[in-house]
Amino acid sequence: MLMYQITKDLETGNTMIDTQHKELFNAINNLLEACSKGKGREQIQSTITFLADYTNKHFGDEEALQRKYNYPDYIKHKQYHEGFKMAVKAINEEFQKQGATIALVGKINTNVGNWLVNHIKREDVKVAAHIRSMQ
Repeated sequence: MLMYQITKDLETGNTMIDTQHKELFNAINNLLEACSKGKGREQIQSTITFLADYTNKHFGDEEALQRKYNYPDYIKHKQYHEGFKMAVKAINEEFQKQGATIALVGKINTNVGNWLVNHIKREDVKVAAHIRSMQ
């Protein structure tokens, strides 16, 4: 089973951001591991709840840093975050209607895990570089 790992290209160099990213990946990895042991149905609701709550905290912290350091692409970055929150909300709504399904786990893996990897590599590293340049 493929688990998410924080590799060098996923490190921003900002301790707070990197620690929060690890927490998000740990939640997805815990779900994937539970699924591999036939316990995914029991784990999925807590994972969705955690992702919804923790992404609000994480994005809030990230956006506060962007405002503090006058990140020039703040508005666009915030829009990416809002889109992600909508995806997590849609996953939660699907869970409420249909319950735990293999397809839903796949959506969490793709819409959450893969999105995070791409977002960190493409966007968060730019934010961290900007913050470093301003300190």
